Amino acid sequence: MENILSVEDLRKTFGGLVALDDISLSVAKGLMTMLIGPNGSGKTTLINCITGFYNPDKGKVKFDGKDITRWPPHKVYAAGLVRTFQIPQPFQKLTVLENLLTAYRSNPGEGFLRAPLKAAWLEEEEKATEMAFRLLGILNLDHMWNEPATHLSGGQMKLVEAGRAIMSGAKIILMDEPAAGIYPKLVEEIFYYFTEMKKKLGVTFLIIEHRLELVLAFVDYVYAMARGKMVSEGNPEKVLNDPIVMESYLGG
Repeated sequence: MENILSVEDLRKTFGGLVALDDISLSVAKGLMTMLIGPNGSGKTTLINCITGFYNPDKGKVKFDGKDITRWPPHKVYAAGLVRTFQIPQPFQKLTVLENLLTAYRSNPGEGFLRAPLKAAWLEEEEKATEMAFRLLGILNLDHMWNEPATHLSGGQMKLVEAGRAIMSGAKIILMDEPAAGIYPKLVEEIFYYFTEMKKKLGVTFLIIEHRLELVLAFVDYVYAMARGKMVSEGNPEKVLNDPIVMESYLGG
């Protein structure tokens, strides 16, 4: 299967602390890959290096056939590698639909010179609205399209974040603990809708998550980190039964 993202021998130090010790991983296109590990294992540092928030000391990051090592975050985002964070930040005074539309990149009506030329941007706006409503249907939020974002639950806000990523042109979404702060039943529900996005839109996910028992059924491939190293990889069952993972992450 074709890889959309690969990391090769990535190393990052902070003074005498080795946060990433020659880390390598690959994310296959169209799959949901999960990254696990105890606090301090280097997961967030790895994501920061991939998305341009940190520059690695050595190694390479390749995305969609390009070497993006040391690209700034805005350039990584523009390439289609989009990151979401633990706490969603929707525009609270806008409706759910408007939140999706603000992320759409291809609207020529936002340009100063072309804004008065309605014919130049009307068709593109119609295309964006159709795309947004399709996404809302996949995420089971179409009934809330005209509601302000303040009416959304925490889980629904995470779905809107994922929808905004797709509207921005994301080819892969990197999610940092999307299950954090969500009731167990709702965690399974939002991961079901992430799976629907994967199936129907071909989107790829790389997810950092701690609540393994709730999400493993939705995951295709798992990487496990400990103390800055990659200690295991494979299907969920193989990784969770790996003695090294059990010792370092699961506590026994």
